[in-house]
Amino acid sequence: MLTRLYATERCALKVAGASQMRTPLYIRASTKTNAREYGSAADDLALGQRHVTKGVGRLTEAIMTKGADSYVHFHDGRHLLDFTCGIGVTNLGHCHPKVSRAAAEQCMDLVHCQCSISFHGPTIRLIEKLLPVMPHPSLDSFYFWNSGSEAVEAAIKMARVFTGRQNIVCMQGAYHGRTYGAMALTKSKTSYSEGFFPLMPGVFSIPFPFWHQLGVRPNTSEAELVRLALYQLDLVLKQQTAPHDTAAIIIEPVLGEGGYVPAPPAFLKGLRNVCDKHGILLIVDEVQSGFGRTGKMFNIEYSGVRPDIMTMAKGLANGFPLSCIVSRKELTDKLKPGSMGGTYAGNAVSCAAAAAVLDAFREEKVLDNVSARSKELLSSLKMLEHCSEVDKNIVDIRGQGLMIAVEFASPLYPSQDPVASPTAPKSLASRVAKRCMEKGLLILTTSVYEVIRFIPPLNISQEDLKRGCDVFTEAVKEVVREG
Repeated sequence: MLTRLYATERCALKVAGASQMRTPLYIRASTKTNAREYGSAADDLALGQRHVTKGVGRLTEAIMTKGADSYVHFHDGRHLLDFTCGIGVTNLGHCHPKVSRAAAEQCMDLVHCQCSISFHGPTIRLIEKLLPVMPHPSLDSFYFWNSGSEAVEAAIKMARVFTGRQNIVCMQGAYHGRTYGAMALTKSKTSYSEGFFPLMPGVFSIPFPFWHQLGVRPNTSEAELVRLALYQLDLVLKQQTAPHDTAAIIIEPVLGEGGYVPAPPAFLKGLRNVCDKHGILLIVDEVQSGFGRTGKMFNIEYSGVRPDIMTMAKGLANGFPLSCIVSRKELTDKLKPGSMGGTYAGNAVSCAAAAAVLDAFREEKVLDNVSARSKELLSSLKMLEHCSEVDKNIVDIRGQGLMIAVEFASPLYPSQDPVASPTAPKSLASRVAKRCMEKGLLILTTSVYEVIRFIPPLNISQEDLKRGCDVFTEAVKEVVREG
């Protein structure tokens, strides 16, 4: 008992200490301290480069040693403001004290309880906290897994069982994961599936209501984009997969890897109408857009559309591996026991962390902060767009909440693309992202277009957001001047 109490206190003290480390963190750490912790950093880095599978790409060849709040630290002494959140995962910042404390305490009670053996308390507590925030009261049956890809795999399995049909309609530009079934639904870049064919059969895609995909001007009305995209869906159901062969339509309410493009509510309502007419299920993938990222707990709330199945992951447990598939009990009762499962599915520590995430959202008024910071971010980007030094090199600013994208002009777009610009500098997005990192800001590109995405912590301070925006502004101006 004494050993257990000591370990628990030690975890709690470590977490409490982390909570006192407020910004600016880049002033506090030293290169020498980090070097001593790792021994020979050069040797460690070389070992990783030699033995980690080449199929994993990296933004920087370095070892991340610490994360706290909105900052990350590397072995070489760099301390960067993090506008990536581990690609939309650490939505409450790195090592949020409430979340880390809940995980540490759970570690001293029960780390693993395989879901096919029994329930465990953290699962029950998490469901209690999730039920009130679901975008529709019909979503009342939960299954927890480890990753977003696995959640999509489960959704496909469920849709096929529930309907007795096989085919799935997905969106051009979509990203649903890199496991075998999810990879077949991913249409954002060929790099995710290149060399792995044949993929899962029975998958058909339609254009997302995005001007790039439809070959129209960026100022095309939303109503026209919706009309064109729904027309393509009608053709697919008449020419490629008959409604009685179609199990589900799957959509990200905001394209992630496709360029951070929100779906117009009218399009989502149109999909719902088509699904209701033909007995097709609507799967809403909120893996990246969920958990407050766009200003509501789930982006689908903006449209009021009811999902039949919804997937979530990333921000669900703030860095602990956990995903969730939720549907209606009347549907999930059709599943045979044993058809769902996994050794680590719904891990107790991850579920405890996720329950603490939901508490933090409520207690810390996170959505209010998203609303305030989103306005400031968009204002800063609009000022940059209209700056004479940038000229016409920014062609679009889009997104919702703190899921925002900036698209640059490019001379490498196909000539048919409405924003192809032979005079624009090449590779603006990747060059700006690299320059931002040199200036202390970690930020990511996305899609096959020249797009940079902003994914800062949802509880980021006004000061840190301004610092990041200032760095981005400087980087864009410098790269544009270089041509």
